Amino acid sequence: MLKKITVLFLVFLLVLPVSADRKKYIDNSERMAFAEIGSVQTNAKAVILIEAKSGRVLYSKNSDTKLPVASTTKIMTTLLTLESGNLDDPFIVDKDAIFVEGSTMGLCVGDVVTKRTLCYGMLLPSGNDAANAAAIKIAGSYEAFAKMMNERAEKIGMSHTEFISPSGLDDNAGASTYDMALLTKEALRNSDFVSICSTPKALVNFGNPPYDRYLFNTNKLLEQYPDSVGVKTGFTDKAGRCLVSAATKNGVTLICVTLNDPDDWRDHGQLYDTAFPYLENVEIIEPENMYVPVVGMKVDELPIYTKQKVTTGTFNGIALENVTYKLIIPPFIYPPKTEIQIGYLEYYINGMLSDRVEVFVNS
Repeated sequence: MLKKITVLFLVFLLVLPVSADRKKYIDNSERMAFAEIGSVQTNAKAVILIEAKSGRVLYSKNSDTKLPVASTTKIMTTLLTLESGNLDDPFIVDKDAIFVEGSTMGLCVGDVVTKRTLCYGMLLPSGNDAANAAAIKIAGSYEAFAKMMNERAEKIGMSHTEFISPSGLDDNAGASTYDMALLTKEALRNSDFVSICSTPKALVNFGNPPYDRYLFNTNKLLEQYPDSVGVKTGFTDKAGRCLVSAATKNGVTLICVTLNDPDDWRDHGQLYDTAFPYLENVEIIEPENMYVPVVGMKVDELPIYTKQKVTTGTFNGIALENVTYKLIIPPFIYPPKTEIQIGYLEYYINGMLSDRVEVFVNS
């Protein structure tokens, strides 16, 4: 297999100048939007609302304050489980992992499960047994898994976070709402995660011997807010009610996080209803003239292309963010007989990863 290299393109998204009058209109319109979104009153101890692709903060209160996050911790545990591979291989759960306090998915000694089933168990009924079983299967111990969690958090940019357990029962751990929004932004790039967290109920198969049964989602926002796509609830006496949610409307996805909020269902819905009317979905133009070196042909290089459109939500449909691209391809290829995928194109908005799409080449 050819060794991959990284090529960095620095490209500004805007190719047409914005007139001074238009720029003034945009600035005034954004100020009005931020003023209205900022007028929403919540009872949360900490809250944040961001646009999911760009990471742009639309509303925040105490967003850098580290607080207990309860079972929303399972967003990280689920993401690591999905990324660990072999999701549908059956195995017997660790007998000690399943004896836990609080909510469970109903695991018993000797049960045969898969990692995918445990992910449903974590994101729907918020099973502490599922989180523990996944951690032991992947890392061998809770301590080793917590280390994986914190290492992944650091890569995401979660600078006000400390994970101690896979379930979130330990109130000495915690994170900021901004960090949890970053984590959710990353998790929503995983199609399996989105499919699971947006499911009101799921038919799964586990047991000894395995049999079919339903798991039900604790996230009432999936029913109360039609545009909701998840994500995770949480509660302990110390953390209070915690909710991480996402909603998509007209192609724009927003992420909302509230910690210690007694009225979280209402607050999330109100923030979404206030923010969505100001946002429009725009396509991010990919860089021009992308090529890969080729050997064994009359030409020295072949053009590279993508098949997927990348969009982001912006005020007034005008994307003012600075966009850069990273092209991840081999240093050269041999002449392809048919169309082949050779790497990826990553989109960054204001230095933050937005999307990663496949790139192709054809002779």
